[in-house]
Amino acid sequence: MAKILEKRSLTPVTKLFRVDAPLVAAAAEPGQFVIVRVRDGGERIPLTIADYDRDAGTLTIVVQEVGTTTRYLGALEVGDEILDLVGPLGMALDIPAEGHVVGIGGGFGAAALLCLMRELSARGDRTTIIIGAREKELLILIDELTGVCDNLELCTDDGSAGFKGFVTERLAQLIAGEGPGRPDSVVAIGPMPMMRAVTETTRDTGIPTLVSLDPLMIDGTGMCGGCRVTINNEVKFACVDGPFFDAHQVDFDEAMRRNKMYVAQEQASKKRTECQSLAAEQH
Repeated sequence: MAKILEKRSLTPVTKLFRVDAPLVAAAAEPGQFVIVRVRDGGERIPLTIADYDRDAGTLTIVVQEVGTTTRYLGALEVGDEILDLVGPLGMALDIPAEGHVVGIGGGFGAAALLCLMRELSARGDRTTIIIGAREKELLILIDELTGVCDNLELCTDDGSAGFKGFVTERLAQLIAGEGPGRPDSVVAIGPMPMMRAVTETTRDTGIPTLVSLDPLMIDGTGMCGGCRVTINNEVKFACVDGPFFDAHQVDFDEAMRRNKMYVAQEQASKKRTECQSLAAEQH
């Protein structure tokens, strides 16, 4: 079990948790993830490690409430315990120690850039973070991200903060030499459509690009095969071979189809949970 030490609401559906997990924090590296289970009989879900403090023995995760399990997790409070938290899992990010690294975060994926870009900045890389959301109120961890990079670029669809447009449009401007300048490498973390769009933006530029894939996972050890993805026409498992892969070698068509396999079941589960909550309130 992992006791919740701090909880913050970043948006109406996005929560930050700092939990007591000394063994995980001691071994964690930027880019890795944990698998959590909230209740007996519940599903296991992967969550990227947003930050860790080895001395304090704490781990930070950020959760967006999109389904039953994330709603249960989002309802937990300080002092509650997460039933299971296993990690660190996956391979740490490996980027050559040189040049200008641009990290791109979409939605709650921005949180995953926190410890990653801090590490790259600490070793002497020039770093830029581009984060995007539909509107200003949905941008998260702006102050924290500002402190771990040389440049923070905000993008909103409606223009309520920073650049008006998609993160890919701002990335294209950087590639053309505007602002902080052309990246030597790009790392994208967030919704699959966003990562795919970033991939297409850099495909013909010669800029190495990595994406963090988070397909369906059960055990996080490669045994179940649920998280298989196709990379350069070879089957890989995101939990042990990833989660970061060369974006230009990812079969996004397959990955996006697999991520939608259980949409009907997820929606049915969400509806049952909502009905149960309503019934409990009425009684």
